[in-house]
Amino acid sequence: MKKLSARRRHPLAALVVLLFALAATGGLYAALAPAGEAQADASETSIAVEEGKKLYLVGCATCHGSEGQGTSDGPSLVGVGAAAVDFQVSTGRMPLQQPGPQAPDKPAVYTEDQVAQLAAYIASLGPGPAIPTEEDYDPAAGDPAVGGELFRLNCSQCHNFTGQGGALTNGKYAPDLSDVDPRFVYEAMLTGPQAMPAFPDSVLTPQNKRDVIAWLDAVNTSEAPNPGGFQLGGYGPVSEGLFAWTFGIGALIAAAVWIGAHTAKARKS
Repeated sequence: MKKLSARRRHPLAALVVLLFALAATGGLYAALAPAGEAQADASETSIAVEEGKKLYLVGCATCHGSEGQGTSDGPSLVGVGAAAVDFQVSTGRMPLQQPGPQAPDKPAVYTEDQVAQLAAYIASLGPGPAIPTEEDYDPAAGDPAVGGELFRLNCSQCHNFTGQGGALTNGKYAPDLSDVDPRFVYEAMLTGPQAMPAFPDSVLTPQNKRDVIAWLDAVNTSEAPNPGGFQLGGYGPVSEGLFAWTFGIGALIAAAVWIGAHTAKARKS
């Protein structure tokens, strides 16, 4: 009887065994399932990086170096991030056809998949800004009134207060922002391409960037209303002064000549 009582299990023993079994099962799933997903993601990323490196060596290494370290013909790409690649390559600014003061936008050379592969490779060289998501640059999520104030404070000195662009020094220029894809506006603020300064999140928060995009979407697209009528290109006093001198003063001179030709003295002669 003593032996039987010694072997009798504690009433809670079954519950403890069950809890251990559940914990082991959950731990096994946590150890295996996410690891498999992570391995798949890592494999896809690795493939994208390898394909991007091939594209880079063919189309970019001549100017930026075989490892992105930069040369006398192009800056280093280490740490610029995927967002900079997406902006420059998707807008056709890169690859650059020939050296110049500024790379103009033109039709893109690479497909979207190729741009993503190039961006993955450059991102692997060093940490930098990632490509924003649609939620990051959705104009509907911004406040146009706040964006207008931010734009006039930070951007109008170069892009003009209407976003029509303007000339800079040494052959450079601030491009026209009419009908520019919001993604590229966000990436430009984030990375500061070419002559433009960067506006990281510590300077302009993501919400600030959305506000600026919302303002541009409201006033600087082909569908935006223009209650002011003929805007003379929106360049401000330069175009207005040229119009006044060319047409205004010209009209006054023409009127003076007509009046002089129709006076009584002119008719007698």
